[in-house]
Amino acid sequence: MSEERVPVRRTAKLFIGGEFARSESGRSYEVHAQDGRLLAWAARASRKDLRDAVRAARTAPAEWGARTASNRGQILYRVAELMEGRRGQFERELADAGAADPARGTSAAIDRWVWYAGWADKVHQVLGATNPVAGPYFNFTIPEPTGVVGIVAPEDQALLGLVSRLAPAIVSGNAAVVLASEKAPFPAVTLTEVVATSDVPGGVINVLTGFTRELVPWLAGHMDVNAIDVTGVPEDMRADVEVQSAENVKRVVRANGDDVFSAIAQ
Repeated sequence: MSEERVPVRRTAKLFIGGEFARSESGRSYEVHAQDGRLLAWAARASRKDLRDAVRAARTAPAEWGARTASNRGQILYRVAELMEGRRGQFERELADAGAADPARGTSAAIDRWVWYAGWADKVHQVLGATNPVAGPYFNFTIPEPTGVVGIVAPEDQALLGLVSRLAPAIVSGNAAVVLASEKAPFPAVTLTEVVATSDVPGGVINVLTGFTRELVPWLAGHMDVNAIDVTGVPEDMRADVEVQSAENVKRVVRANGDDVFSAIAQ
């Protein structure tokens, strides 16, 4: 038997409701390395795929938000443990995407995930308050989950940039629908494989791959999305996204432009 063999090409699927799915449209697109090599084909999400992801995310906060803060922190820390075991794969994928220092990017992403896991049981103490009242009763301010958060991942720093936007969204009990980097989706896809083998409930994290300019208007206009992170939205689309988001009073947030490796970017 010949020792030559054909390597098994990776098929990058969508991650919706805790399950890996092909796009209902059957569409896919080529993903190339920085040097032009064909890496694999990634699913090209459709509008229905996005609706399915939002529907899955809508059912998740009831269970995820009802868990104790300590339990959420333990689950997120488990994700970091599994990311550590996939370090080599993350580094290869970041190198293919043209990252200047894949090892540093991977380490920073894992460390940042651990940092946010540690915040799970501290959010209420920091953002909550006991308010003085003139009466024989107590008055508390308690932060509550926003609900479904749409996240457009940045094109640069495909792993660290994604973790920096995703982790703070879910640590307090929200669910997320993520549009992965269009040019470098594989770090996000590998992260979904990590999430699938952790204890994160299905629907808390949903990741779609595809064309950013096609998916963003659908995400911004969806009436069941409560907030949207526009960090990865092309600059010329942001005004339109804000107009669409106003239809159901979505919160619109974005990164502040600091170096993603810096502590202030956390």
